[in-house]
Amino acid sequence: MARTALITGITGQDGSYLAELLLEKGYEVHGLVRRASHRRLERLEKIVSQVHLHDGDLLDFSSLLRILQKSKPDEVYNLAAQSFVPASWNQPLFTGEVTAIGVTRLLEAIREQNRAIRFFQASSSEIFGQSCETSQSEQTVARPRSPYGVAKAYGHFITINYRESFDMFAVSGILFNHESPRRGTEFVSRKISLGVAKIKLGMEKNIFLGNLDAERDWGHARDYVRAMWMMLSQGSPKDYVVATGKKHTVRDFARIAFECVGLDWEAYVQVDPALYRPAEVDALCGDASLITNEVGWKPSVSFESLIAEMVESDLKYLTN
Repeated sequence: MARTALITGITGQDGSYLAELLLEKGYEVHGLVRRASHRRLERLEKIVSQVHLHDGDLLDFSSLLRILQKSKPDEVYNLAAQSFVPASWNQPLFTGEVTAIGVTRLLEAIREQNRAIRFFQASSSEIFGQSCETSQSEQTVARPRSPYGVAKAYGHFITINYRESFDMFAVSGILFNHESPRRGTEFVSRKISLGVAKIKLGMEKNIFLGNLDAERDWGHARDYVRAMWMMLSQGSPKDYVVATGKKHTVRDFARIAFECVGLDWEAYVQVDPALYRPAEVDALCGDASLITNEVGWKPSVSFESLIAEMVESDLKYLTN
């Protein structure tokens, strides 16, 4: 009998890739969609007829109960969040309500409805913030440096709390930066790839970026949703860091993106101090050895291939 999954945040980058993966594996796929997100189903365009969408919100406990009762999932993947770090300073209370307390609402709804449901929480490398360690593992102390990071830390630890308190199969995947052509245009990776495409096509003259020296561990979203599914397919619940183990600067990202179209990045990138974070996170790099050794997951897309795919996709997007 086919398994059933419920994905919150199904209209986002990760949600759309995860929905495609689960459909390929024979799942019946349900998705929670906020009313405002109905207008943004382009990432689901190819599969929208194959998934079951339900109106709901992590702010509304009754809608979560109703959707669980209706969809009867075997697995729940919580990918919904206010996920843009800079916006979390402008909307710290909203970020906390959705990205932190929203996790508790969903876990509590699952506990009340059916404790046998397996639960995945999309945690974030931003919980580590200004870490003293050169690479971050499952044992690294959380030191978040933004309202988003604080909210994600809450979601991470409340998931552990429900697992230990109520014997639920609830896990957190501590996801380092992961990108794709489906990334929102407000994120620096897509800002660069889309900007490069516009410059190549003569539509723009410059890209304005913040801290070029910030270092991140970037992977492909397709690889990371595969890790989510693998984590819920294990015999026992456990949290894992999901990362490539390689870090690059924003400058590296820009340089490679411009190289994809035969241009010198230094001629087009300008630094805007207004784009710096109030509390900067200088470097994050994940140690994914545990999930590699215990689960068998490893990334398949290189940093350079990821960027090339994004730039090529944006060139097609702008010329179609």
